[in-house]
Amino acid sequence: MKHLKILALLAVVVLVSSCGNNSKLYPSFSVTKSNIHYKLITIGETDQKAQPTDFVNVLVTYRTPNDSIFFQGARTFQLTEPQFIGSIDECFTMLAAGDSATFYLSADDFFTKTIETTTPRFFKVGDLLRVDIKMLGILTEKAYQREKETFLHWIEDFGEYEKVLLKQYIDEQTNDFEQTASGIYYIPIKQGTGNKIQVGDTITVHYEGRFFNGKYFDSTRKRDEAFQFVYGQKWQVIQGLEEAIGMMYPQERSIFIIPSHMAFGQGGSSTGIVPAFTPVIFEVEVIEVKPKNK
Repeated sequence: MKHLKILALLAVVVLVSSCGNNSKLYPSFSVTKSNIHYKLITIGETDQKAQPTDFVNVLVTYRTPNDSIFFQGARTFQLTEPQFIGSIDECFTMLAAGDSATFYLSADDFFTKTIETTTPRFFKVGDLLRVDIKMLGILTEKAYQREKETFLHWIEDFGEYEKVLLKQYIDEQTNDFEQTASGIYYIPIKQGTGNKIQVGDTITVHYEGRFFNGKYFDSTRKRDEAFQFVYGQKWQVIQGLEEAIGMMYPQERSIFIIPSHMAFGQGGSSTGIVPAFTPVIFEVEVIEVKPKNK
């Protein structure tokens, strides 16, 4: 089956090339009708590609025009119909489980239409964004919900053990932490002002992530590079930080203790730095908020 798939893909490449669609900038790449340049890097063992409404688990890397990585992470989300011609959503539907590929698409369209923010300064008008995608897995909505239910039953005992660890850590602290319904503990250490952050706001934050032993696994302050993103957009931050930042105000600084199911879950971080089933601590400061309607 794999050999048949390779032959079919070669036939597609020959067909596309014969139509004169190859880019002069990327001569080894094929080009879709929506002007997405693509090149398959590895081929999986199945022919079944991702479809809208499927849940996909992917490793995504974004690169600047000079090939520097400015984002990399593993994400699981429900695939939707492409929002516009040349949308990144189309790239995911071109891959089956185990496939990996490199894509070049309009940077302006990605940032202004998909992420709904301004295009970073290191992209010029007309530049293409490089996106590397590894399709780790594909599940139908029904299969995803079934696996999720099975997993939640499986971790019940482990969840009780983690609750003990969390309680022990909280009891050792001198500050009084509040707890959300999802299990996140938090305490403000600097009050903010203005309106609470809303979906669609473009926010700039500094954050530092560390383990219970005090060791840091990530810090924008140590990198001296604040993180900017559109609040509420997928592929931005882990679920726990999404909820945490949504409780904050401009100029606020707070500490959040996030249980593993709201952090890096059963797989740990994509970098391997944060192990599976590990609760983490984030100290977050909201530097700037640009409301969506402005």
